[in-house]
Amino acid sequence: MTTPTIPTPAHPGRRASGPVAKSKFRPEIQGLRSLAVLMVVSYHIWIGRVSGGVDVFLLISAFLMTLQFTGRYKQRRPMDLLRHWLHLFRRLLPAVVVVLLGTLAATFAFLPPTRWVEVVHQAWASLFYFENWLLQGLAVNYYAADHSLASPVQHFWSLSIQGQVFIMWPIIFATVALLCRRFGLRYRATLAYIFAIIFVISFIYSIIFTATNQAVAYFDTFARLWEFALGTLLALILPGLNFSKPVRVVLGWIGVAAMLSCGILLQVQTAFPGFVALWPTLAAVAVIAAGQSGSRFGVDRILSSKFLVRLGDNSYALYLWHWPILVIALAWSGKDHAGWLSGTAIVALSLVLAFLTTKYVEKPFREWKWPEVKRRRAAIAIAACVAVASAPLLGFQYKQDLDLQAAQAQAAHDNPGAQALLPGYVNQVASNAMTLPSAEQLPSDWAHLSDACSGETKPESPLLQENCQQNDVGADATKTVLVVGNSHSQQWLAAIGELAEQHHWRVYAMLFGACPFMTENPDAEPECNEFNREVRSHIEAHPPDAIFMVGTAAVPSAPDEQLTHGFEELIPEVNALGTQVIAMRDNPRFTYSLTDCTLSKGQDSPDCRPLRADVLAAQSPFDAVLGKYQDLFLLDMSDLICEGIYCPAIVGNTFVYLDDNHLTKTYVKSMADMLDERWFAATGWQR
Repeated sequence: MTTPTIPTPAHPGRRASGPVAKSKFRPEIQGLRSLAVLMVVSYHIWIGRVSGGVDVFLLISAFLMTLQFTGRYKQRRPMDLLRHWLHLFRRLLPAVVVVLLGTLAATFAFLPPTRWVEVVHQAWASLFYFENWLLQGLAVNYYAADHSLASPVQHFWSLSIQGQVFIMWPIIFATVALLCRRFGLRYRATLAYIFAIIFVISFIYSIIFTATNQAVAYFDTFARLWEFALGTLLALILPGLNFSKPVRVVLGWIGVAAMLSCGILLQVQTAFPGFVALWPTLAAVAVIAAGQSGSRFGVDRILSSKFLVRLGDNSYALYLWHWPILVIALAWSGKDHAGWLSGTAIVALSLVLAFLTTKYVEKPFREWKWPEVKRRRAAIAIAACVAVASAPLLGFQYKQDLDLQAAQAQAAHDNPGAQALLPGYVNQVASNAMTLPSAEQLPSDWAHLSDACSGETKPESPLLQENCQQNDVGADATKTVLVVGNSHSQQWLAAIGELAEQHHWRVYAMLFGACPFMTENPDAEPECNEFNREVRSHIEAHPPDAIFMVGTAAVPSAPDEQLTHGFEELIPEVNALGTQVIAMRDNPRFTYSLTDCTLSKGQDSPDCRPLRADVLAAQSPFDAVLGKYQDLFLLDMSDLICEGIYCPAIVGNTFVYLDDNHLTKTYVKSMADMLDERWFAATGWQR
């Protein structure tokens, strides 16, 4: 990660009390950056945990930026924010572009096509510094043990937050400078008050947000502002501190020891970026405050060593390279973590690429004088970097659109899906026809209804409102159907939506991830039980004509299956309200991605065509409740998911599964006619 220029006392041999106006370089801070990046890299690669090193980076960047702007104010130099931003991002972007291009090339070469679109989307977010917001929306688990499944550009979240602060902080510095000059206020003191307020508010917010939703809070910009504010406050008060040599020695060693032990002693998986993040940030504060001790026993002698200072010069590029190399190496090798030998190779390659990137990309662009002459030239240099990175991203998306348009124009003949399993089907698929959805589009081939719930279907509960969607049929609907459960219910919206459009049903869905519709379950997450309680209350208050749910739960890659928890309690409860229940049998699930297997080994590989008997119970769990409840109607579409004795990944030139357990929207939609026939046959509804 990058930081502004590092100041230091002009006379290293003299006892320092903090940075002064003549400061130019502090080698111990460069060494501190090296220590932080080594922590990040080693913890990611070998330990599989977060070290706290990124938090140190964030603090250092704010510390150094504050010194820059306070120096400008003291010297009565103009703040010139536009020139500052152009200069800063002109230095940052070249290395980013090189790493993104290298990562994209490796992605297309080594990762399955099902992951390409995700990487391209995140590459856009990384290039324009909003990767953290994208990951917030995806609620990514940054601590997942299997790094091979992570995005190779996921680590840009911290650079995105840093870039956002690089915009915000200078605005604050310039605004305060203007006010201080106008009203005769003291600049440092005013800044200290403002950033103390930012620190307190952001810190409290971070603690609360982390306690309620840590996975999302981890990537939140405002939850991280206190770390930057702490770095700024340190820069503002450090000139007033004057520690003795023994205190500096002790302070420095305590800081380094605390930094190194952070990731080992703390369970950051559930605590960052809350109050526990004070550990690494205060440790960094101690090291910076210790400064140059002037003692041969001071930790600054180690941090100021040529090796660590040189490594600090390459720390930005090393941070950029290590994560994509780790992710792609693990995905290519089929491992979920690196061993000592493979990890060492990853570190070595990361160091080589970081050195080359710094020497031949970052440093030449930083020393290039032409863009510094005029703002327009700097803007052109930035635009050129963005254009170079954007070209392959736009090219990929353009090709995707062309291929998809061509395939969809012939989909009726070339992609029959489940229709190919019907008696009398005549194969009209062209020999060069594209399988739909395309491998790149597979991860996003989810079914959704068109609108958020409103009007009569809008629930009172905020929790339900957040997870409710509906079609566009109003009060004149012939039937009202509520779809409940988790993603295995959601996948059937592709076919139910077709039925609703044809028969003028009002369909709305209340869905919660990994939470089947069931009674209170002590083994379920509290949020799931709460959601189901509120759904049952909604049904009681506003009973629809019918609810649709998945009533069984399959076991991955095993012929084991059972009714969902409390199924036989729910049915009479719902039926008593005059509401019918249409229950669908679960589809087979797998311990691996059937689609990725097919893409890598071919659809005729035995590994990618599991036997039906190995993944689907011979006797449906529904047999136990067959005919037991008058208003329970049971559906089983497994004969249209599995083909004969096999359950292949592709049927009728259409991908059946989008991952290891979910059906594609495209394939489910191809079953709409058959679902229509079986639905009306089971329920006896009038057409």
